[in-house]
Amino acid sequence: MARIDQTGDWQDRHAPSLAIFESLALDAYARLPGPFRDLSGDLAIVVADFPDDEIFEDMGLETPFDLLGLFEGRGLSERFSIETGDLNNRIMLYRRPILDYWAENEETLGDIISHVLIHEIGHHFGLSDDDMERIEAGVS
Repeated sequence: MARIDQTGDWQDRHAPSLAIFESLALDAYARLPGPFRDLSGDLAIVVADFPDDEIFEDMGLETPFDLLGLFEGRGLSERFSIETGDLNNRIMLYRRPILDYWAENEETLGDIISHVLIHEIGHHFGLSDDDMERIEAGVS
C-alpha cells in the first residue's frame, strides 16, 4: 500500500505565537453577530499562555490546562452604577490550553476560539447553552 504525503505546508509551521493568536481571536470576535458582541460593551481580548497564579487558585484548577478562557467585567445589571476605577470588560484567552484542546479534537483552531469567546460572553450574561449554540451556528 502506497502512502500519500499529507503534510501540506505543516512541516515548516510553528504553533501560533501570542500575537498571532490574538489576531485569530480578534478576527473570530469580529465575525460574531453584532447584537451578541454588543452585550460585552467595550471588550478587550487578552491572550496569555496560562491563567495567572491568582486565577489558578481562585478557581481551584487542578492544572493550568483546565481553563480555556475567562470573562472579567461587569454584567448588564451592573453597568449603570457609577463607580470610579472601572476597567473595560475583557476576555482572557489561554493559548496553551486552547492549543492542547485543539490537538485532541477534530475542530479548527478558529472554531475553538469562536466557541470560547461565545461561551465566555454568553455565560457571563446569562445566555442558555441553546442560545449559544444558535449563535455558534450563525458564525461564518
